Amino acid sequence: MSTQTAQTAQAAPSAPPTTAPGGEPAPALGAPPARQGKRKQAGRPGRSGAMASRAVVNAVLLVAVLYTLMPLTWLLIAATKNHADLFGTAGFGFGEFHLLDNLRAVFTYDDGIFGRWLLNSLLYSVVGSLASSLISVAAGYCFDKYEFRGKGALFGLVLTGTLVPTVVITLPQYLLASEVGIVNTYWSVLIPALVNPFGVYLARVFSEGYVPGEVLEAARIDGASELRVFRSISLPMLMPGFMTLFLFSFTASWNNFFGPLVMLNDHHLYPAVLGIYSWNQVVLQYPEFYSLAITGSLVAVIPLALAFIGLQRFWRSGLTAGAVK
Repeated sequence: MSTQTAQTAQAAPSAPPTTAPGGEPAPALGAPPARQGKRKQAGRPGRSGAMASRAVVNAVLLVAVLYTLMPLTWLLIAATKNHADLFGTAGFGFGEFHLLDNLRAVFTYDDGIFGRWLLNSLLYSVVGSLASSLISVAAGYCFDKYEFRGKGALFGLVLTGTLVPTVVITLPQYLLASEVGIVNTYWSVLIPALVNPFGVYLARVFSEGYVPGEVLEAARIDGASELRVFRSISLPMLMPGFMTLFLFSFTASWNNFFGPLVMLNDHHLYPAVLGIYSWNQVVLQYPEFYSLAITGSLVAVIPLALAFIGLQRFWRSGLTAGAVK
């Protein structure tokens, strides 16, 4: 009996120890093994590398800001000087404050011709940009939402127009305007600005991102005509894109120099950019025109700044068109 009991005790499995060597509690049965230390974080850049990258990016941004703001800063400071301080002080040094006198001289010279130039620039830029943007949005909308024969080839032809520099076609445009008889008129500057191949391409991208086809189909089922669908449904949806195109076109038209230089002979039709250039052409014979040209340049920058500030909520949202579905 005692022999059988001893054999049974030897055959029975022994209970697991409750403590591990060294006095630490042993892990329970079926429990995963304890992690040995902390994992090494591999593949992450060190803090010093991240700080170096951030410093490089900030340095590049600072250089870009200085490159952009330094000419404007010089222009603002120079516009406050009279003729003697303009040449007798450092470029970024201040002299006596004569900004109001310079502005008075700019707007009273030659019976206020500079004010006429500003109105001409507003006419070319605002009217031309509104018409150009509307045509571009309508064309891009048609390329996106309608199917017709030769659509791909025609759109490829439009894209080819983006590869042709504007300066190259200015002389042919002048010859055509001369044949029609609109040289030295407002139309000679306004009509060429109506065609914008890049605007058509951009408007098609806007239409793909902003105008769902289901909404148009619902409007057609309700009996709306295609013109009504575009005017009442699609155009309000495309308004951010329209304002973005308008801002781009407005900037290009306001800074347009070579086109008016070729098309116009009457200085009463000049835009502000061309008028300031005509003042700058005579500064060697008449040095007092330096102050007129500098102050006029400062005034000509103000409408562009106001346009960007006033329309920034439109072009910011327009630039992200199609980025998120």
